[in-house]
Amino acid sequence: MLKQRLQQKLLQKLSPQQIQMIKLLEVPTLQIEQRIKKELEENPALEEGPEDEEVHTDEEEEQFEETDKDQEEFTLDDYIEEDDIPDYRLQEKNYSKDEDKRTEIPFSVGFSFHEHLESQLSLRDLTEKQKVLGEYIIGNIDEDGYLRRELINIVDDLAFLQNVETTEEELEEVLRIIQDLEPSGVGARSLRECLLLQIEKRGNSQPSLKIAHSILDLYFDEFTKRHYDKIIARLGISENELKAAIDEVLKLNPKPGGVYSDPFSKTSQPIIPDFILELSEDGFDLHLNSRNLPELRLSSAYNEMLHSYSRDKSQKKEMKDAALFVKQKIDSAKWFIDAIRQRQNTLLLTMNAILEYQQDYFIDGDETKLRPMILKDVAEMTGLDISTVSRVANSKFIQTHFGIFSLKFFFSEGLQTDSGEEVSTREIKRILQDCIENEQKRRPLTDERLTEILQEKGYQIARRTVAKYREQLNIPVARLRREI
Repeated sequence: MLKQRLQQKLLQKLSPQQIQMIKLLEVPTLQIEQRIKKELEENPALEEGPEDEEVHTDEEEEQFEETDKDQEEFTLDDYIEEDDIPDYRLQEKNYSKDEDKRTEIPFSVGFSFHEHLESQLSLRDLTEKQKVLGEYIIGNIDEDGYLRRELINIVDDLAFLQNVETTEEELEEVLRIIQDLEPSGVGARSLRECLLLQIEKRGNSQPSLKIAHSILDLYFDEFTKRHYDKIIARLGISENELKAAIDEVLKLNPKPGGVYSDPFSKTSQPIIPDFILELSEDGFDLHLNSRNLPELRLSSAYNEMLHSYSRDKSQKKEMKDAALFVKQKIDSAKWFIDAIRQRQNTLLLTMNAILEYQQDYFIDGDETKLRPMILKDVAEMTGLDISTVSRVANSKFIQTHFGIFSLKFFFSEGLQTDSGEEVSTREIKRILQDCIENEQKRRPLTDERLTEILQEKGYQIARRTVAKYREQLNIPVARLRREI
């Protein structure tokens, strides 16, 4: 049964300019340069150079008021569908959940990983069908060098997409040929297979290689869980022999495809600071790093065209369309210029608040002087929304006289000591890291023991909190840190 009902819904309207601002705010310096260049190429009403005075008058703008009404309105719901505004955390890991979804800058590379594999495959003596199967398998190998898809699924793909009938056995045969290519370990379907392929290529001329192969082949689970005593007992080897074999395994590459990865990928892009902080006798001097950012202005030619169309009383459709086109381009250029300006102002406003809050730290870079600080603290100081502060902190860096740091580095929770002093959790993590780095690797410190050490130092902290901080430091549990 259909029912009609009246529902009120409160929507926050976002102008195109605000959407530009939101999108640009999170972009770091390296990418904002590319974004400005792209906008300059696509919008002829936008030019480089100092801003000129406006050519057209307010009256001329009003003549195109009807045009503005035709332009699309945006709501917060529209924007969320297009580019999710994440639920930012207020605690230490102040990063956006969609961080990895940001658009990467495209770079041109000479010889890709997959092309490298295909060129090697072309030198093998294969039938036409094997070449087709081999190229399809290579296309399914990921950037780490692994084949993540099941062969049975590839059989189905080839049948439906390329009308090629094959079997798992045929694919397995071709896969073995691919696994014989360089880099060693490519085409593996698991870490165990990847390491075994590399060990097998090295042969078993040395006893340590032979033992390493047996460990990976027969006792991989025990190896990953560091149950070394079981391995020694089952293989009937000495502790020194086990250590030599483990050393051989550690020489292997768990991600063979990484050797050929794009040198400009996110993980290896050079860090270009967004802020420059200098310390002088007069105090701090903070400014944005705008080394390659051009000044932007409206095109005088497009302004003149708009002026000309406003005086033309012709009602021809062609003239109206031309006027609408020019007006839209000028509006777009204005929005972009204003969004860039607002971005710069918001960045400086946020960074100045962080600088004021952490002033003692920025004098000499002493981590013990870092005060507990969360996004809400900076939001209250600046009057900005918490999500805005998070967007600024996300993927931004500052250059100081003692190094380059991510803005996220300065955010942390607070914890009270026995004396009532509030300290940053970063200090707790530093102590944890020092303890683990200096522990006896044969008998690594458990979370319970780490908790006791911190409590002895005056930090009243629970074991589960120690475990949380250890995980945030990417440090495994004691059992997995054990070494011979």
